[in-house]
Amino acid sequence: MRKIILDLAVTLDGFIEGPNGELDWLDDDPEVDFGDILNGILEGVDTIFYGRVSYDMWGNYQPDENASDKLKAAYRVLHSKKKYVFSRTQTAGTGDATYLQADSKEAILELLRQPGENIWLYGGAELVTTFVNMNLVDVYRLAVHPVILGAGKPLFSDIRQRINLKLTDVKRSDTGLLMLTYAADRS
Repeated sequence: MRKIILDLAVTLDGFIEGPNGELDWLDDDPEVDFGDILNGILEGVDTIFYGRVSYDMWGNYQPDENASDKLKAAYRVLHSKKKYVFSRTQTAGTGDATYLQADSKEAILELLRQPGENIWLYGGAELVTTFVNMNLVDVYRLAVHPVILGAGKPLFSDIRQRINLKLTDVKRSDTGLLMLTYAADRS
């Protein structure tokens, strides 16, 4: 069966954005090329799950004309993937995404049973919480940035049960960015 992979950047204190939605802390590692990161995320993935707000902000995003060719190519690959938007209020929107009810576990399980590659759980935070609480995340890949914001939107909140994880990979940059990969331990 296909796997759902949560792949997100997070601060050392567990935030995915600052108190006003800031993401400027993502640009602080000169060793990291976002085109390379995005290509790594998309490898082995043919479907992306978005929350509605995240999709509205990023689902059809195009890099500006000054972006590297590598980044532009990575976004072309991203936009070639099948996209599902989970929403409590909308049933359709702009773009080529399919809209689903936000907490429809049966619809999610049906998608997992279909042939195909893995699924990237893009987010946002509410959708991540829903998937974690339904115990549907198979792999947690977190890019932990060496910054403490002190406030913002936490990656994990309102989690209803313990989720045991097994560390499967660690990569680090000389600037302190850690790429941590955990598998859900359902034993």
